Amino acid sequence: MPSRHASPPASPPIASVDIVSAAAMSVPQALSHLATTADGLSAAEASRRLSVAGPNAVRSHRAQFVPVLLRQFRSPLLVLLAVTAVASYFVGERSDALIIGLILAVSVGLGCVNEYRAEKTAEALHSRMQHRCVVRRAGHPVSVDVTTLVPGDIVDLRLGDVVPADIRLLSASGLECNEAVLTGESAPAEKTTEPVPQGTEVADLRSAALMGAVVSAGGGQGVITATGASAQFGKVALGLGERQAETAFQVGLRRFSLLLVQVAAVLTAAIFVINVLLHRPVLDALLFSLAIAVGISPQLLPAVVSTSLAAGSQQLARQKVLVKRLVCIEDLGDVDVLLTDKTGTLTEGQISFMRSLGAHGEPDADPVRLGLLCSEAEVEAGTAVGGNPLDMALWESPAAAAQVASVAACRRLATVPFDHERRLVSVLVEDQAGERTVISKGAPEAILARCGAVPEDAQAALRSEFAVGNRVVAVATRAAGDMQALAAADERDLAFRGLLVFLDPPKASAAAALRRLHDLGIDVKVISGDNP
Repeated sequence: MPSRHASPPASPPIASVDIVSAAAMSVPQALSHLATTADGLSAAEASRRLSVAGPNAVRSHRAQFVPVLLRQFRSPLLVLLAVTAVASYFVGERSDALIIGLILAVSVGLGCVNEYRAEKTAEALHSRMQHRCVVRRAGHPVSVDVTTLVPGDIVDLRLGDVVPADIRLLSASGLECNEAVLTGESAPAEKTTEPVPQGTEVADLRSAALMGAVVSAGGGQGVITATGASAQFGKVALGLGERQAETAFQVGLRRFSLLLVQVAAVLTAAIFVINVLLHRPVLDALLFSLAIAVGISPQLLPAVVSTSLAAGSQQLARQKVLVKRLVCIEDLGDVDVLLTDKTGTLTEGQISFMRSLGAHGEPDADPVRLGLLCSEAEVEAGTAVGGNPLDMALWESPAAAAQVASVAACRRLATVPFDHERRLVSVLVEDQAGERTVISKGAPEAILARCGAVPEDAQAALRSEFAVGNRVVAVATRAAGDMQALAAADERDLAFRGLLVFLDPPKASAAAALRRLHDLGIDVKVISGDNP
C-alpha cells in the first residue's frame, strides 16, 4: 500500500548531492535536500530530472574509427618498416619504397577494418544490454533500467545487487556491501542509517552505499544522491580512462621488432663507420648502410600477421564469435585452463519452478504457499516486480496463482534477509486468526541443520533431486507465539515442511562443447556456488 506522504515539489533546487555530505545528514534532511519523499518521485518528475542529470552511465560504448586506426601503429615493426620505406625512397629505390608502403597499407587496413567492424558490432550489443533495479515511483515498486535512475529515486537493495548509484540509506536490515572496487577492502562494510560525522572519508561512509559496490548480505532501501559521472565510482572511472593491456602475442612481437630495430641500427652504424674508416665516399657509405637496413627488415611480416589474424577473425565470426581485437586470437589458441560460469553459459539461464514436495517427499502444494510468504521479491497486486531468480520463478509459476489469496491474507511483520553465511531467509508472519509463525527458506543443508527429526523419505527425495541436477530449496517453520521481532538466532527448532524444486536445464550444446575442450587438452573449471 502506498504510504501517505506529501508529493515532492515539482522542481528540486539541486540535481544531486555529494554522497559525503548526504551521509552526514539525517534521513529527513537527505530527502529534503533531494526534494523527494519515501514514496519516491512521480514518473513525470523522474523524466524531468533525467533530462537535467542525464543517463546514469559513466560512459557509453561508441565505435570510433580514428582510435582504431591509431591502435594499428603501436607495433615497433610497423615503425621500422615506415622508416625503411622512407629510407628506400631517399636512396633512390622508389619501387621498393612503394612496395613497402603498399604492404604497410594492407597490414594496417586489414587490422583497422576488422577491428572497426567488431567495434560497431560491440556497440550494437552494448546498446541491447540492460540492467534493471526496483525503484519507488509514486509509492509503487517499479522495475526500471538503471540508466534511467535519477537523484531522488528511492531504490531497493537486495543480496547480490550491484549498487547502481551513490545512495543515502533510509533503511538497512543486516546490510553489508563489498566496496573493494572503490576502497580495496576485501571485507564487507556494515551499513546503518545513522548519519556519519561531517568530513568522514569515503571508505567510512556507513550510512551510504556507493555505486559499484556489491550487496553481500542483508538488504535495505535508500535515496539516490548522485548518478553517472557525478557518483564516486564515476569520478574514479573517468579519471582512469581506458588503456588496453598487451597480450602475450603483442609482447613477443614487440620484443622481436625491437630486436630487429637494434640489429639494423648496429649494422647500419657499423657499416657506415667502417666505410668511412676505409676512406670511402661518405654518401656512398650512407646509402650502402641504409640499403643493408632495408634488406634485413621483414617487410612481409606485418602483412602475414594481419592476414593470418584476420582470417582467424573471419572464421570465428562465422561461428558467431565477436573478436574486438585481432591480437587476442593468438591468446585464444594458447588457452590451457578455461574458467566458465554455469548459469546462462552451460545452462539455459532460465530458472523455472517444477514441483513442491511435502515433509515426506510426497507432492504437496503447502510448501509453495510457505515459499511465497518467505520471499524477498517485491510484490505488487499479486505479481512479483523484482527479486532473486528463484523467488521470481516461484511467483511466476502456475502453482503460485492458486496461493495468491492465501498469501495476501497474511501479514509480514519482520524479515531476516538471505546472506551467504546462513544461506537462508526468514520471515515472521501473522495470519487472519492472529497466529504468528516463523518461516525459513533456503539451502537444504542449512534448513535441515536447524530442524529436528527429518523423515528419511524426505532426505531420499532430496538426494534424488540433487542426483538429476535440479536446484532445491527447503522450507521449515515454527510457532512464534507473541514474538514482535525476528533475528538470526530465532532460526532454530524448526519443523521441516517440504522442498521446492527448480530447474535450469543445460544447453543442448554444452556436452559436445565440454567433450571438444577435453579433446583439445583444455582443463575446464566450472565456477558455481551451487550444491556439488
